[in-house]
Amino acid sequence: MIMKKTLKIFEYVAYAVIAIVAIVLIWSVLPIKDGPKLLVVLSGSMEPAIHTGSIVIVKPEQTYRIGDVITFGKLSKTETPTTHRIYDIRLQEGKPIYVTKGDANNVFDHKEVSAGEIIGKEFLTIPFLGYLIDLARKPIGFMLIIIVPALAIIFDETRKIYAEIKKNKKE
Repeated sequence: MIMKKTLKIFEYVAYAVIAIVAIVLIWSVLPIKDGPKLLVVLSGSMEPAIHTGSIVIVKPEQTYRIGDVITFGKLSKTETPTTHRIYDIRLQEGKPIYVTKGDANNVFDHKEVSAGEIIGKEFLTIPFLGYLIDLARKPIGFMLIIIVPALAIIFDETRKIYAEIKKNKKE
């Protein structure tokens, strides 16, 4: 009896994790202009504020201030944006230029950031979920997301069929 409950709990948790990963994957590829973006943190430059493998959700803002954590750069399949903290703002021809640095880095970023390069400001960080998202984006991870739930459903249905056959034989 305890084994069945434990198995059911594990099954529901697995379904919940798979649903969250699926939602996150779909959300991250939707072409929503000026909407929140979901990104996986691949380096430790923002430790301990943002851990490697975290998901960071960034949202575009009208203005940015010193201390804000922003994501900037190109967002494409070949280029990865950077998420760092603003340490200084200076004006160049009336437009703000941002000096950034990762919390774990000893020096400021060599390239200053213009407002047009900013994807958004950190809105929410979810630690370690990025590892799962990153795995799901790879072919083997995607297959696991399909095969593991399918096997769980097949196992559960086989167990139910076996119980029903056993019950019918007794009658």
